[in-house]
Parts: sequence; structure tokens; C-alpha cells
Amino acid sequence: MDLIPDDIRKVLLANTDRLSADSSYDPVPVVKLFTPDADATWLMTRAEPYGGDLMLYGLSDLGLGCPEFGPTLLSELTEYRGVLGLPVERDPFFVPRQPIGQYIRQAIAAGYIQT
Repeated sequence: MDLIPDDIRKVLLANTDRLSADSSYDPVPVVKLFTPDADATWLMTRAEPYGGDLMLYGLSDLGLGCPEFGPTLLSELTEYRGVLGLPVERDPFFVPRQPIGQYIRQAIAAGYIQT
């Protein structure tokens, strides 16, 4: 499964442009990624080209109780494996309920991402 297909990539890149024009913009997550054999979750809101890679920005939780907002390279997510060696997957059923700012506040309070 392609983690970031072209239609999702376009929205992520457009969110970066919009945030550049409006610093108060609080986007909803565009894609949820997760490990099926671990508790790692990523809610990505925007992206920008980074050399031959793609830098994704969003809320990350590796299942250690320390969710954080920041950058992650697509190549790192492609290589990442859970405890049973399974790769990161995209959740095709994820529907964002709120802007990323709300997810961040809830994740900090709970110690994990709640979707």
C-alpha cells in the first residue's frame, strides 16, 4: 500500500502553502498512519519536498506515552517496522473529527493519540 498516494500528497502540500499564507491556520489531519503490530500512530497535516524525500509534519506517537508534533521523513516511515516486523500502514477509514490543535491537546493530556 502506498503510504502517501498522489491525492493525499497534493492536499498535504497545499496545507503547507496555506499555512505559509496564514500562520493561524489549524488544519485537520489529512492522513493517519499506524503500525498494526505496535502502538505507533501518526496524524499528518502537511508536507514539503526534502531533497528526494518528503518531510511530513504532524502528531506522532510511538506508543511510549510521549506524543509530539513535528517532522518525520516519509522514507523513515517506509522503513519503520513494529515489534513483529510489520510495516507502517495508512488507515483508509480514518475521518478527522477536529483540527490538529485539538488532537495535540488531547494527546498531551491522555499520553497517546485518540482518534
